[in-house]
Amino acid sequence: MSELELNIKSLKGVGEKRAKLFEKLGIVTVYDLLRHYPRGYEDFSKPAPISSCVIGEPCCIFALVISPVRPSLIRKGLTLYKLRVADNTSGCDITFFNNKYIPELLIEGREYLFFGRMGGSIFKREMLSPEFEKDVTNIGLHPIYSTTEGLPSRIIASAVLQAFEHCNDITEVLPDTIRAKYELCYSDYAIKKIHQPKTTQELEIARRRLVFDELLTLQLGMQLIKSRDRAETSALCTSAPDFEPFYSALPFTPTGAQIRAIMQAAKDMSSAIPMSRLIEGDVGSGKTVVAAALCYYAAQNGLQSALMAPTEILAQQHYRTLTELLLKCGLNVGLLTGSQVDSEKQRIRNMFLSGEIDVAIGTHALVQEGVQFKKLGLVITDEQHRFGVQQRARLAEKGKSPHVLIMSATPIPRTLALMIYGDLDISVLDEIPAGRLTVNTYYVDSSKRARIYNFIKQHIDKGFQAFIVCPLVEGSESGLAAAEDYAAKIAGENFAKYRVGLMHGRLKATQKEQIMKAFIARELDLLVCTTVIEVGVDIPNAVIMVVENAERFGLSQLHQLRGRVGRGNAQSYCILISDTTSEETTKRFKIMCETSDGFKIAEKDLQLRGPGDFFGHRQHGLPELHIADIINDMTALKETRIAANEIIEGDPKLESPENAGLRAEVYAMFSKEDVIFN
Repeated sequence: MSELELNIKSLKGVGEKRAKLFEKLGIVTVYDLLRHYPRGYEDFSKPAPISSCVIGEPCCIFALVISPVRPSLIRKGLTLYKLRVADNTSGCDITFFNNKYIPELLIEGREYLFFGRMGGSIFKREMLSPEFEKDVTNIGLHPIYSTTEGLPSRIIASAVLQAFEHCNDITEVLPDTIRAKYELCYSDYAIKKIHQPKTTQELEIARRRLVFDELLTLQLGMQLIKSRDRAETSALCTSAPDFEPFYSALPFTPTGAQIRAIMQAAKDMSSAIPMSRLIEGDVGSGKTVVAAALCYYAAQNGLQSALMAPTEILAQQHYRTLTELLLKCGLNVGLLTGSQVDSEKQRIRNMFLSGEIDVAIGTHALVQEGVQFKKLGLVITDEQHRFGVQQRARLAEKGKSPHVLIMSATPIPRTLALMIYGDLDISVLDEIPAGRLTVNTYYVDSSKRARIYNFIKQHIDKGFQAFIVCPLVEGSESGLAAAEDYAAKIAGENFAKYRVGLMHGRLKATQKEQIMKAFIARELDLLVCTTVIEVGVDIPNAVIMVVENAERFGLSQLHQLRGRVGRGNAQSYCILISDTTSEETTKRFKIMCETSDGFKIAEKDLQLRGPGDFFGHRQHGLPELHIADIINDMTALKETRIAANEIIEGDPKLESPENAGLRAEVYAMFSKEDVIFN
């Protein structure tokens, strides 16, 4: 067994109890520990005079302890340990909390390096719980690790030192040709210097290598999944694509982006390799029309299509839309959902099997055991992140290597989309159909709430409907709007004469569907809700979207909420309410008011907030990245894409001895269910 595979308990000072704490951080082996990279560094290399340290900023000082440590019991469970230090420019009071070892560690009359945030004032400077170093020869960058309760950063740093002392078999995973071409340091140097850099230059060299490794592994894995998915032949469409009868039956002219996406997908479907394509488009860009056109093309070649939606409401909406688009072309569309009676389900299933139904629409009911098709050739999933990988795979298994189309209404910048959906080809719908009105967007403070309520009433009186979105479900002391209390209050006061509904994520799925059905049927005038309202649900009669505490939402989320209105012929409005005056929040609101382009908004969101909105819940299935930053490491992203193409071209399954290390890295990053090398 390699030393890297040894349990963390093999290291000195890591017993059973501490090993369990390491396990909370995902660290079980020595290898895991070395891959637990620092989240930041404290720079002990440039101590500054105390008098020049900026109040409120982190700094390093080299100072003499000029007083003994004085313990002070404030209350039960809280003891302060205070001392004073000084250099030849000024003095500074230092306080530690509940650290009984401080009197032994900081001795009066000795000099130490201290790193922390300078507090107090220019007249009385102070530091709270700074890191300190008695070995003044050990000046440099000190790593700071992500921790868990009972396992501070210094203990992790000590364990890393132990790992380096007992582990000398860090193998080189990159082929020499790749490492030399991109001027990268060796793997063992990178691992050691990411944990123990003496200078920022060493840190940059180490980080560049590790980021390259991680992104290259990701790119290779994505390409191998794509090649695996395309290893089998598919039921191909042999006839030349002729969409004129379909376009002629449409009550509108398709956009250039729609036609382009349709032709890209049709080209895939006429190949023996199964199509794997993502249609990515903003709210209202017409993804369903693209899906309908491809169902038409599949039917022209004797193939059935199946579209799976995450909820019954969306499935029913797709059924209505596709029936309207395809009935004129002679295609039969069928709907299968969980709420249908057994006899109806069986009748629909029989029609799938006999081939009477050309296009099957449904929820997860489509993947159940009793569902069979005569010749399923095209599988479409809507809002794919709502489905598990296994559900999507089970639907594809209903046919013989069918073509796969995925639709997403979450605008993502193309570079980021290539990362998230690296195993798919991508078509972008970047045009909005002619005649669609822009949603007028405003941001105001809470003093305008009464006027907003009157504005809503005026529109309800004209027969329209509205949403009010709250950030919380239940009340709290934080001052944030909570849907339950909010709905009860306005239903009893401001909107007592109107029909007010409430919907949030804690309701059962059946309850949420009932409420949405009532809103769609215009049995409710106003819906108070959380962000649980469905992406993609089409309610043309809803014309006002009010978002309370709008500062709590990211730009992309606000744009998705705004997309619930503006789907009819009437002018629609989005009103953001916030009392926050921070510059960053104001900047976000201005962007919302100035543009309705979801792709531009996504770019701005990434710049302002980082990729958290896209990766926070890992809903797209992207493996976890330990050190690479998708936004700031764009150069490495481009380099590794080129490198991955070169490697796969010469060794499609990473079978050569020089690629054995990369093969192992890919296996470690991706789930074994992906069966990458089969």
